Amino acid sequence: MPDELKVVGHSVPRVDGPAKVTGRAPYALDLTVPGMVHGIAVRSERAHARIVSIDVEAAEAAPEVLAVVTAASVAPLDVRFGHVARDHPALACDRVMYHGEPVALVVARTPRAAARAARLVRVHYDELDAVIDAETALQDDAPLLHPDRVAPLGDAGLDAGAADLTGNLCAESTVGWGDVDTAMAAADLVVEGEYRYPMLYGYAMEPYNAIASFEEGTLVVHSTAQHPYMVREDLARMFGLPLARVRVVVPYVGGGYGTKSYTKVEPLAALGAWVTGHPVRVALSVEEAMLTTRSDGAHIRARSGFAADGTLLAREFDVVMDSGAYTDNSPVVCAKLANRCFGPYRVPAVRVRVRSVFTNTVPASSLRGFGAPQGALAGELQMDEAAQRLSIDPVDLRLRNVVAPGEEILPRKRGIDADLAEDLRMLTGSLGWGGPSAPGTGIGFGLTASDAGAHPTSVAMVRLHADGSASAAVGATELGQGSRTVLSQIVAECLGLPFDRVAILAADTGATPYERTTGASRTTTLVGRSLQAACADVRRRVREVAAEVAGVDASAVVDLPAGVSVGGERWDYAEVLSRWFGAGGELVGVGEVRRAGEFQAMPPFWEVGASGVVVDVDAETGVVSVLQLTTVGDVGIAINPVLVHGQDLGAATMGLGAALSEALVYDGEALANPNVVDYRVPRSSDVPDRLELLLVERRDGIGPFGAKGSGEGALNPIGSAVAAAVGRAIGVFPHELPLTPERVWRLAQERVGDVRT
Repeated sequence: MPDELKVVGHSVPRVDGPAKVTGRAPYALDLTVPGMVHGIAVRSERAHARIVSIDVEAAEAAPEVLAVVTAASVAPLDVRFGHVARDHPALACDRVMYHGEPVALVVARTPRAAARAARLVRVHYDELDAVIDAETALQDDAPLLHPDRVAPLGDAGLDAGAADLTGNLCAESTVGWGDVDTAMAAADLVVEGEYRYPMLYGYAMEPYNAIASFEEGTLVVHSTAQHPYMVREDLARMFGLPLARVRVVVPYVGGGYGTKSYTKVEPLAALGAWVTGHPVRVALSVEEAMLTTRSDGAHIRARSGFAADGTLLAREFDVVMDSGAYTDNSPVVCAKLANRCFGPYRVPAVRVRVRSVFTNTVPASSLRGFGAPQGALAGELQMDEAAQRLSIDPVDLRLRNVVAPGEEILPRKRGIDADLAEDLRMLTGSLGWGGPSAPGTGIGFGLTASDAGAHPTSVAMVRLHADGSASAAVGATELGQGSRTVLSQIVAECLGLPFDRVAILAADTGATPYERTTGASRTTTLVGRSLQAACADVRRRVREVAAEVAGVDASAVVDLPAGVSVGGERWDYAEVLSRWFGAGGELVGVGEVRRAGEFQAMPPFWEVGASGVVVDVDAETGVVSVLQLTTVGDVGIAINPVLVHGQDLGAATMGLGAALSEALVYDGEALANPNVVDYRVPRSSDVPDRLELLLVERRDGIGPFGAKGSGEGALNPIGSAVAAAVGRAIGVFPHELPLTPERVWRLAQERVGDVRT
């Protein structure tokens, strides 16, 4: 099996009809289609208001404008979408729910003409009281944001929270067992506190964009979607089309990180195409993308009870998530946060309540980590605080409580498929834990385990061509994570072919088999397994036809690399196909993964997070410098180590952003920093010189050759690890991220004041 990246290359995305691709990277932004026109959204300047009227006459009369689309102008179409609850309108209907919500779409022949005309649209509002804060939204006298609640869809596929929700509660998830109150009363130490994790923007380099057209009764959309099949479902519902009449094609995408999950701008482009009859391109700016989706902010109240020897007795979490204006994917994040917040520890009594709350802010949805970073901030910091107060080494405290290989974290769920104790020892050894440290420096580390993989549904197809080469068709999206490379390696290994004789066709609902999602770190594990099954199926077909051609029993045909042995004579694939078909031809194999057999137990696999940092804190300024970053990639087997290292470093760097600088901030009813100047993402200079990207390969995963997923785990403990490291440097553990210089300086000054007192 190849153990390193051998070939880098991406095919030009397919486009119906004549097309060209400009620039070096085949992003959807670069596609141009004959007759294509451009859509620009008119965005609300109110956070919560009734729409009295929309004056579009001046815009419609502007040069090069084809149409101005509003929700009313496309009636009787229902412009709402959503995979959990269909409550998110592509264009605001009777009300706007957040500052920046699309109200109208101006379609013109050029982007400049559309932007100019958009400024001519006048929207008249009747102001309503807005609620920007989740805690306020939960109060009895808070404005009711969704008085006519939309019932959850039956195909959500995951725990979407309680069905009997009231007020501004979007979703609620609970997890629990044991007698928490009795255990807390018996504890020698109870650590409690409040913790805050910020709202974040994923900042993929490529903003949201889509091109839509109607071609012979079929809606064709080229998009940056992570989940093309779920986008197809939304569009089919919206336009009353069968799934066979909606095609979603995803080229190579410039990053996703979960933020491109589910439907985003595809309905806008499709509505424009439906009205004008032209292919319509909608491409957002970074500022507009920041008004499209974000992660759920979280306010966590946590208590942890310990015996004097450090044994965990009970944990209790009460979490309020700020989920923004619409349901989107927050109910699933809510459920995952509930499953992950108490950590990979043996806890006799647990009580967790997580509430997802509507506010008049940008809708929240998926982001890398998916509830785990929020929960780990409180859960892991309380392990550190308990260790300090009990005078126990924080590594020993964790080792005393961490689950063993095969042990359940969640009752009646799949046992942990990792040796977390050994991972922790490897991590802390790399960080130099237990050795001397300079004044003003601190070491922090964290341990998490996420129920990953989402729902195990995957279908793959392998085509063996007349020349003996092979191509595989999968519904997974290539987002820069290198899935095409890894999947090609799996096919090459299973069929015994050189890497350069394999190609991958991905993410085209008109040509590739069904894949529910590209997320939850599932592609290598689940798509890889369905590809293995497809390779086995096409191998079976080769043996069958070779036996028939040779006139021998199938048992006389044995698999060889890139061919078979027939009665001791080697025939390569091309020879088998030539003898069978006479000319041309190909054999096809299909493989599936579904929730049955070894995939019956949920989750499909656990994704381990074991990361840590060494920091230096300037007490005079509060500036935190990361001196060392270590990650432990517990991936079962690294099919491509270079790509695993890249995923772990990228994930951990995103974690550093949330820990030190990133936060979406509201000033009244509007975002104060919807740009990448005021919203500070990590730069290359923020990555420390000392990097230890460690790999653990025990072949204990359910994926191909024993693989497990990666790409999120390295991020999940970073926020708590940085907070712990800063806490050890200044003498007080922070409870709120990001740790900006001002926030750290104030904490340090408070500590100095406490010491003087």
